[in-house]
Amino acid sequence: MSYSDVAAGKVAAVVTSLEMFARPQLRPAPAELQLSLRHVEQPGLDWFRQLFRSVGEDWLWYSRLVMPDAALGAIIHDPRVEVSVLMTGAEEAGLLELDFRVPDQCEVSFFGVTAKYIGTGAARWLMNQALERAWSRPVRRVWIHTCTFDHPAALAFYTRTGFQPFARQIEIEDDPRLTGILPRSAAPHVPLIEER
Repeated sequence: MSYSDVAAGKVAAVVTSLEMFARPQLRPAPAELQLSLRHVEQPGLDWFRQLFRSVGEDWLWYSRLVMPDAALGAIIHDPRVEVSVLMTGAEEAGLLELDFRVPDQCEVSFFGVTAKYIGTGAARWLMNQALERAWSRPVRRVWIHTCTFDHPAALAFYTRTGFQPFARQIEIEDDPRLTGILPRSAAPHVPLIEER
């Protein structure tokens, strides 16, 4: 066994990519939650970043927070990218982004619910909606990725859904809590290691 050092001020995650090649049978989701999914045609950049942060701050999601406006707009305003918000009444409870820019494929680019709805079945309901939307297009492959910073049940959730792992990578980045992108209190399950 060997170890590789990660420099102080950096974070490292193991990223697992998963895929499916056929529409799976959907798993049951609780009906009592009164959820809906609202497609947002031309998402405002500030609105999108706020939703992204509310879903992902605990998991060190920051890629879209540092992206220049033009680059972010080029993605989320592309007609081949669908941005939707999970709603419970008037409350925004989750984010779903489906990317159809590669022919015959759909990437579930961002998927998650806010902390209040973790463990309620809202994620299962949202995933069912994601798969219905993805497979309603002429695609042959749907894929997603997760990492060791995500909720510890994420990988098992995706495999139960019908995704199969196909790649594993290591991602090393500047710790966004030290660059001021996210608060130092974000993702307490990921140790914050500063230079001495």
